[in-house]
Amino acid sequence: MNIGFFTDTYFPQLSGVATSIQTLKVALEKQGHNVFIFTTTDPHLKKGTIEPNVFRFGSIPFVSFTDRRIAVRGFFEATKVAKEVQLDIVHTHTEFALGMIGKYVAKQLNIPAIHTYHTLYEDYLHYVLNGHLLRPYHVKQFTKGYLKNMDGVIAPSKRVEELLLRYGVKIPIKVIPTGVDIEAMNGDAERDVRAELGISPSTPVILTLSRVAAEKKIDHIISVLPKIIEEFPNVKLVVAGNGPDLKVLKEQVERLTLENYVIFTGDINHKDVGNYYRMADIFVSASDTETQGLTYIEALAAGIKSVVYKTNYTENVFNSDTFGKVFTTQQEMLDEILSYLREGKKEIPQKLLEEKLNQLSAAHFADEVYDFYQYAIENYQEKQEGDFND
Repeated sequence: MNIGFFTDTYFPQLSGVATSIQTLKVALEKQGHNVFIFTTTDPHLKKGTIEPNVFRFGSIPFVSFTDRRIAVRGFFEATKVAKEVQLDIVHTHTEFALGMIGKYVAKQLNIPAIHTYHTLYEDYLHYVLNGHLLRPYHVKQFTKGYLKNMDGVIAPSKRVEELLLRYGVKIPIKVIPTGVDIEAMNGDAERDVRAELGISPSTPVILTLSRVAAEKKIDHIISVLPKIIEEFPNVKLVVAGNGPDLKVLKEQVERLTLENYVIFTGDINHKDVGNYYRMADIFVSASDTETQGLTYIEALAAGIKSVVYKTNYTENVFNSDTFGKVFTTQQEMLDEILSYLREGKKEIPQKLLEEKLNQLSAAHFADEVYDFYQYAIENYQEKQEGDFND
């Protein structure tokens, strides 16, 4: 099958969406399909970089998300390319420029278009004029308008499905949790990240890894660190990643005089994240905006237990303390971090881990998505035949 992904966010941009797209692309290609990426230009991409089956269209920084891009052209060029590679289906991963281009291409080629709803925009309204311009009602109307006349939408979790139903979305919705490329996560296990960061082998390490932004609530983890230090005076918190809140968090660390306990790594190459998870004792995420929980699964794939904010999605992943614990308050988060640190770093039993990861693997992810493609194509053809007969 020839599949077209249309996305405003793709590597070298670092985000959960970019990682999810890359994971699905690689998994589908392993199954023998051809995946073509239609995305934005990026100033961080080295000149002369050869990217097989990746087509980039002129773009500018996105309003209020200056580390994200939005295409400013590409309707006709993308259609020409899509015809040449003979796309069978369009899969959009953004509701903005390249999403609209994807819908246009599908219409021109007379093929189905499905969408993955990656982002809960209601949680990001504060980025646009401090939340004074857009309201949840606008998000609802925009989402319904974008999805109208599409042939299906993938929800990465039950939480997203419930939101789409609340919005009144009428097209078929399929819940498919994002998978993780287990092999890639555990590929290069030689690197000693602890040594690189100046952390001794016996030091307890708490890791949080994500885009460093307000909605990730990293400040909540830093806030409870003094209490953790009382019991574990040599503990280190490693904040892996980069983003708009980096300066704010560094200032918070200085105010609390935690400079000797917090390490900011900056950008992490995706191929290195497995080594960062493995060097930690536990992974912690205070974010209450996760739709895919990709970092939770990555931590599991690396064999690390997690302490994460409770959502509908976490019920499927952390159904046992063997894998991780969930919380809803800062006090609960603190208590659970301390309970794991008291235990020391214990490996998750291999058999249980393998069973869990089989459910969350990239291969299983690709199987589910491919089945949905087939469903969308069959429905589309039946609809076309019905319209013809009428």
